[in-house]
Amino acid sequence: MADERILVVDDEESIRWVLSRGLARRGWRVDSAENAHLALRQLTERNYALVFLDIRLPDIDGLSLLEQIHTLPNPPLVVIMTAQGTVDTAINAMKKGAYEYIIKPFDLEDVVGLAHQALRARAAAADVAIPMPFDLRDSLHASGIIGRTEQMQQVYKMIGMVADRDVTVLIEGESGTGKELIARAIHRHSKRAKRPFVTVNCAAIPHELLESELFGHEKGSFTGATATTIGKFQQADGGTMFLDEVGDMDLNLQAKLLRVLQEKEFYRVGGRDPIRVDVRIIAATHHNLELAVTQKRFREDLYYRLNVVPLYIPPLRERREDIPLLIDYFLQRFEAELSTGRKFLSTEAREILLSYHWGGNIRELENVMKRAMVLTTSSVILPQHLPESIRGGPKEADDADILRRLVERKARALFLNAQSAGSGEIYHVILSEIERFLLQVILDETDGNQLRTADLLGINRNTLRKKIRTLGVEVRRSSKSEATTPVSLHH
Repeated sequence: MADERILVVDDEESIRWVLSRGLARRGWRVDSAENAHLALRQLTERNYALVFLDIRLPDIDGLSLLEQIHTLPNPPLVVIMTAQGTVDTAINAMKKGAYEYIIKPFDLEDVVGLAHQALRARAAAADVAIPMPFDLRDSLHASGIIGRTEQMQQVYKMIGMVADRDVTVLIEGESGTGKELIARAIHRHSKRAKRPFVTVNCAAIPHELLESELFGHEKGSFTGATATTIGKFQQADGGTMFLDEVGDMDLNLQAKLLRVLQEKEFYRVGGRDPIRVDVRIIAATHHNLELAVTQKRFREDLYYRLNVVPLYIPPLRERREDIPLLIDYFLQRFEAELSTGRKFLSTEAREILLSYHWGGNIRELENVMKRAMVLTTSSVILPQHLPESIRGGPKEADDADILRRLVERKARALFLNAQSAGSGEIYHVILSEIERFLLQVILDETDGNQLRTADLLGINRNTLRKKIRTLGVEVRRSSKSEATTPVSLHH
């Protein structure tokens, strides 16, 4: 691998010197070029396995050069270098077939590691870098997709890789993380961009109406069906269908969705003739669909049909470095949308926003910023202009609120399932899950001491044992406890 040749293309002499010297010391043969024309000449004269390419060059931009590189026989892998880690930069680089991109300033050891990785990939598959056929021209920033963190860079790269591949994508993430924005970005950068993008929120439409919403209905097929109506799938023909909260779809309708994915056809409600459509599916959910499959609440065959390419959107609390960017974005956006005039955040208000947990993710931050912009009569947003719940400072979401959300979400899912099945045991299932969670927490806190656990819970020890067995609760002990405390198998 060390015999393979690497080309460094950058108009900054210091970058060329550092990279060339650092890579050469690892045993690679390294050349450099200060502009695109010189780089092209070297690429036609010699065989290179890897190119480190700056996105801004004095003659033509790096992405244009990247396109030309892919026209060469046996083209090298290309790593784009940029000082601007924007959404468009990332997606454009990946769409045009870059192997990877790195943001300046970078650590030399990271570059060396990336070179090893790239060259191993090239050795394993000569066609690992696939040229992308067209440019991305829209700004995702204008659509509200903001972030420079590593988690979001990975999201941008995934969009770039899957957008033009006509595959089904399953977007997973908590409510409020921007799953629909990601779906729209995939559509906008796909071959179907000029065709319809149709959205359906499966949780917002009663399940008895959702089938008609998706597939349409024939005149007279049910009471009130006074005319034939086309459904969302037919409206999306040639384009993209975004099924939001697909995990809330009832089992009967899941079977009909599976048919569309497999056969590319469906029947209207009350219809006899199949209707063929060409629709790309992008689905989204905040549920754990794998768990739903094991609980028989979601069809396994449909799950694998939807989960061809999974795309996870991290919650805001896992990319806190992006919060300042989002704050500034919303300040600028609402200044124009609400005609409020220029607004600024006081230091205290900004610190409060940066330390808050953001259980509602970006949607919650958006609503807080809009409220503050409207309620602030001066040009400075102060802490008193923020909701009282936000001003509480750096705390996690309230425990009671978390429990309420979990119960609400579970109850809604069980309700939909019970409706489709005609019966249910919502009360017993919810109570069992809460009870199992409670017992597990207290047992873990007491290091598996059942006598102490029963005492804290205020229940009989025999009752605790029975619940441990019936609810499948684990009695876990630390290694220290096991080493010092004899465990009796008979009580």
